[in-house]
Amino acid sequence: MEGCEEKQKLAAAWFRALRDQLCTEFEKVEAEFATSSHLHIPTSSFTRTPWQREGGGSGEMSILKGRVFEKAGINISTVHGEFSDVMRKEIPGADENPIFWASGISLVMHPCSPLVPAVHMNTRMIVVGDGAKQWFGGGADLTPMFPVQKDTDEFHAAMKAACDSADPDYYPKYKKWCDEYFFLKHRNEPRGVGGVFYDYLNSGDWQKDFAFTQEVGKAFAGIYPKLVRRHMNEAWTPEQREWQLVKRGRYVEFNLLYDRGTKFGLMTGGNTDAILMSLPPEVKWP
Repeated sequence: MEGCEEKQKLAAAWFRALRDQLCTEFEKVEAEFATSSHLHIPTSSFTRTPWQREGGGSGEMSILKGRVFEKAGINISTVHGEFSDVMRKEIPGADENPIFWASGISLVMHPCSPLVPAVHMNTRMIVVGDGAKQWFGGGADLTPMFPVQKDTDEFHAAMKAACDSADPDYYPKYKKWCDEYFFLKHRNEPRGVGGVFYDYLNSGDWQKDFAFTQEVGKAFAGIYPKLVRRHMNEAWTPEQREWQLVKRGRYVEFNLLYDRGTKFGLMTGGNTDAILMSLPPEVKWP
């Protein structure tokens, strides 16, 4: 498809630029932390680790472990190659032409404090075959250990504004999709308080779809650091920490049992450490 290569370059450049912006912002948050009980932990910055995919393409992990974030991970990747026989049945158009290109950013933040919500965000562009099949996907969702209605409302308002910038029908549709997707069926409970989730987005207007995907990233970059700063210096108890570790177990269960990104990465020969970066550093199943 004419112009497809240029679109791929634009998308990959945006995901990298968003990664850089988010790393800078979260390093600022770390430097602002003022709670005396954790000042013995040194101020941290992201450690970046590049990797190469044997089948084609590369990526870079950015990991931070510090005072505010027990583990913060932001990954970017741009990979290409040929889908396996199993994946050809999973991806639209791959059964006709298994050649693919994919680029994206994936972020998971596991705060030290149980009063600071964990969060996930990712956006991606995927091209199958000669470019006749291509789409954007992603979203962002919030997982507080102790939900605060003001935080939930502001997070959803930011996601709604991003959706409304493209189409007033997007927010109710993508909020519902998020609620249904991030649901632990085996426990009959939601993972968190939701957000938005979308996939296979191809409206026929690539610029519009790309702009919307950028707005989701911008909205996340605007709201989540605000929520972290609101709660990161609040005192918390051992009992609250214990519940945080149990709640993290639910996060692990979802990512290993249901998460599409985990399955896609592993089934396309991605970097295992980068794919499982989303798992928290400490967790309990009592």
